[in-house]
Amino acid sequence: MKTEEIILGNFQLKYPLERLAPLDRILFIDIETTGFLSSESAIYLIGCAFYSEGNWVIRQWFAQSPDEEAELIRSFLSFSRNYTYLIHYNGNSFDLPFIKQKAEKYDLSCDFNEMEGLDIYRRIAPYKNFLKLSDCKLKTIEQFLGIKRDDTFSGGELIRVYREFVFSHDYNLYHTLLLHNSDDMKGMLEILPVLAYYDMFNNSIRARKVQASYYNDMHGIPRKELVLQLIFPSCLPVPISFMAKGCHFKGNGHEGTLIVPIYEEELKYFYANYKDYYYLPTEDMALHKAIASFVDKDYRQQATASNCYTRKFSCYLPQWKVLAEPFFKRDYNSKDLFFELTDEIKKNRQLFSDYASHILNAMALQN
Repeated sequence: MKTEEIILGNFQLKYPLERLAPLDRILFIDIETTGFLSSESAIYLIGCAFYSEGNWVIRQWFAQSPDEEAELIRSFLSFSRNYTYLIHYNGNSFDLPFIKQKAEKYDLSCDFNEMEGLDIYRRIAPYKNFLKLSDCKLKTIEQFLGIKRDDTFSGGELIRVYREFVFSHDYNLYHTLLLHNSDDMKGMLEILPVLAYYDMFNNSIRARKVQASYYNDMHGIPRKELVLQLIFPSCLPVPISFMAKGCHFKGNGHEGTLIVPIYEEELKYFYANYKDYYYLPTEDMALHKAIASFVDKDYRQQATASNCYTRKFSCYLPQWKVLAEPFFKRDYNSKDLFFELTDEIKKNRQLFSDYASHILNAMALQN
């Protein structure tokens, strides 16, 4: 077995990783294998990155033949016990189960559950469409962020290269195998800023300024919209824009703009306890029986869930789950929810911060 180490001198992270854990307690990992099934293939290389004495360092354990797999895994597991936080790329689905199954084969102690962890792939994949990504492969994220790598091979292509190395022990093949893994490890460090998009959806954002805007649409009809100026918890590495749900978003650095339509129309508020109400057909509204009992019986009827409402013409904002109450609908079976833009709500800056997060998630995770 061979062990290599690369010191990334003057390398600086562009994401506040210390929010997750002290830097010297974090370990990045990535493995290279001869196949996708642990029962039929071997781990021939484990790479990791860690912070030591002011520098990021890449360490690689390389099995010169499949017979050295046990020694490779034993050495890595011994080293990893010095860390409490694991970061990887799709490791929850591949790397960690693969290592664990191999450790069981060689009767080695391995329990990643004792460590906190972060799978970068799983944090970004839900927002693939929002970021306009074709897929969420590591190389795709690198290209999105403008990161270039020296390695040109895929992990699958390197299976053949490793088999040739086992036969020939050609140094050039050895270098090719290590380069791919080291580029993956460095790539994980370099793509950390992509987590700023996850933070935008899952951590507190702040509505710095909120105002209504008025315009005429392409048909000359007057329209209203809400413009929210936002501050993000982490700096977005690449400017993005997205439109969905009738809303428009632009983000750049620590700031963004979210535009949401204001609907000025008549909507209905449905009472939940419809058995306590009468429906008045001529008025097209429901009244509580304590009041409606004075109405002539010919002008009232027992309310049902679908007609137990009151109507109100006002300005409304859309919501895709109940964020603000009371909530209004156009019809009983309508899935569209709204809340009234009242004078009291206009003064609630925290609500608008929460509302911005609500809208962004509805846009990103739309079906």
